[in-house]
Amino acid sequence: MSATAPTTLSYPDATMAVLPASMAALYGERAAVVDGATTLTFTELDVRSAAVASALRASGVSDRDVVLLYLTNSVEFVVAYYGSLRAGATVTLVNPLQPVPGLRRQIVETAAVVGFTQIEQSARLLSAAVGTALTTVVTVDGAADAPEGIDTVPLAKFVVGHETAPPVSTTSDDVAHLAFTGGTTGVSKGVRVLHRNVLGNVTQMIAWRAGYSVAVGTDGLLTLTPRSSENPGVVPGHAATVVVSPLFHAHALINMSFLLLCGATHVFAGRFEPGRMLALIEAHRASYVTGSPAMWHALAVHPDVSTRDLTSVRVVSSGAAPIDHVTLEQLEKAFPAAAIVEGYGLTEATCLVSSASLTSGGRYRLGSVGLPTFDTQIEIRAVDDPAVVLPTGEKGQLWVRGPQVTDGYLDHPEKTAEQFVDGWLDTGDIAYRDADGYLYICDRAKDMLIYKGYNVYPRELEEILVTHPDVGAAAVVAREAGAVGQEPVAFLVARDGHVIDADAVSDFVAAQVLPYKKIRDVYVVDELPTSAAGKVQKVALRERLANA
Repeated sequence: MSATAPTTLSYPDATMAVLPASMAALYGERAAVVDGATTLTFTELDVRSAAVASALRASGVSDRDVVLLYLTNSVEFVVAYYGSLRAGATVTLVNPLQPVPGLRRQIVETAAVVGFTQIEQSARLLSAAVGTALTTVVTVDGAADAPEGIDTVPLAKFVVGHETAPPVSTTSDDVAHLAFTGGTTGVSKGVRVLHRNVLGNVTQMIAWRAGYSVAVGTDGLLTLTPRSSENPGVVPGHAATVVVSPLFHAHALINMSFLLLCGATHVFAGRFEPGRMLALIEAHRASYVTGSPAMWHALAVHPDVSTRDLTSVRVVSSGAAPIDHVTLEQLEKAFPAAAIVEGYGLTEATCLVSSASLTSGGRYRLGSVGLPTFDTQIEIRAVDDPAVVLPTGEKGQLWVRGPQVTDGYLDHPEKTAEQFVDGWLDTGDIAYRDADGYLYICDRAKDMLIYKGYNVYPRELEEILVTHPDVGAAAVVAREAGAVGQEPVAFLVARDGHVIDADAVSDFVAAQVLPYKKIRDVYVVDELPTSAAGKVQKVALRERLANA
């Protein structure tokens, strides 16, 4: 597929509230979610999410109120998520490990009125909610004692007597998610993700990955229609996926709706363990698997790769952070029947911006994050002057425009005005395009360092570092160095059974780069700090350097 091929879709004018009933009509008694011994069919998802929606309205939730999900991956997460959207509410999602201060900040900033949680983390949520607008907490797996001013109710009791989803007035221009950025390069911010952004990105993914169009039928439900006779990566009604990525993160959340609308059975694997995930892929004949680079590296080198039948996997999709060449090559060996696809996206663009297409002759290129998906424009602009659009092959700041670009930041008008300009989003990433239009992400603009006037991109050095036989993982950050500006410093994790010689690794890099790019210091660590989505938290590494 060339970058100039027609890439226009029609987008359904609807809200995310229509998904459960649409999926039930399409797939009925097919398994939607498998969570241990529990199986939820598409019909049951429709029924149970409708009951949650009705119960929320009865509890006082109005159109556009905010419901907070403080849940691990589970059947109840899926039910609460779609139920909240069917109630006309906006959903905000929180890492279930989030401590009280950060949790309270999100409750206050979003003005959430109801929260869903599990008993295990309920004490943190109840503590954080004291004195806020959040006065109802629904526990999905039992009962919890509540402080004064907060009502707690088990989910089973909450939905008693409720069956029919209520009528709501929300439209495609209303906020579906208040999604908070990862905060890996700074303070986490709430992003206003509209219903049309979410459904638009889901529609793009279905066309990109399955080769189907999405439309609203005469009954108001969504329908899927084949765009071509090609053999795509996802066959609606005949797919399965094993899920380990946290659903509170945009990458997993948007993928969930895309795959569920394609009728893909979701098998929740719980906490990531490579051997268990490989066993589940084999047992459920999973055809589509997605995750972060750290997960893929652990999976690809696990000894069970050689003993499990992984031939059912047709697509291995990596996102949330850049993946190194070594891991990509390992994945090709581990999943011989699969297309290995590295995609690119960010919370401010709902999820997906670019990837290799699985239809229309798209081809993956090692190191590239593919082509912009349907109706998505990208420009590479000069870092110091965004009015200048750079030519093919030149590195600059990536700007994006398309139906998935969101409405800006919650209560941050100045930051919104800075990054969202005339429909374009400044991603904050350094990138370039090749002659065929394929996109390559070099680094975060905030991660780029300047040494003696030269730009140094940490990802380039990280790519070299992980090819050293002793290095299992690498992160490069800037250290202030006085008159010369900033110098690159590496944090390294050794491969199992190996010992890192810092001088030898530095020499290894120096032999492959220009002098100004040489690694100036090496720190060997047991592990790199990462977010729940698998992104390396370079803020923490820079703080370590500053305090050294």
